[in-house]
Amino acid sequence: MSNSITGIAVSGKSGCGNTTTSAQLAHQLGFILVNYTFRTLATEKGMDFEEVRRLAETDDQWDKLVDSRQVEMANAHPSVLASRLAIWVWKEARLKVYLDAPFEVRARRIFLRENEKGVFKNLEEAREHTRARDEVDHRRYQALYSIDNDDWSFADLVVDATLTTEEIVGRIVERWKALK
Repeated sequence: MSNSITGIAVSGKSGCGNTTTSAQLAHQLGFILVNYTFRTLATEKGMDFEEVRRLAETDDQWDKLVDSRQVEMANAHPSVLASRLAIWVWKEARLKVYLDAPFEVRARRIFLRENEKGVFKNLEEAREHTRARDEVDHRRYQALYSIDNDDWSFADLVVDATLTTEEIVGRIVERWKALK
């Protein structure tokens, strides 16, 4: 690793296992996990999460605050930054990893994860939710930063997120060690 503090940026669309992979990766490498979200921001500001989410729909400052805070935190320690936009916004990351999984796999994972909470009646409802979220995210990132989150060709490593978490983490660790 170079003299500056750096780490690994992990991105992927909803249902790719970003959070799970990043947590295990950070643990294995002894890095700090940075997963700063609207929910974290709401807690810090003493606000209701839904209020922050609603405000973010019409005011870009909330997204920009979350994104800049994530990068600030990631730059402070050897870190794994888990975020939909990590590979785009954390310029200093030594390794940029994109987790890729087919739409159907992601929708099924989201259905299974949220099914415990009774969020969706069936898999088709989860598919529609996932499709809508993908579209909203795409438009939002394009409007905020001119980022096309369907173009991750610049990532240092693209990992098939249909593998097990252990296999995904193993591939990332292997690539990380090869950088030294």
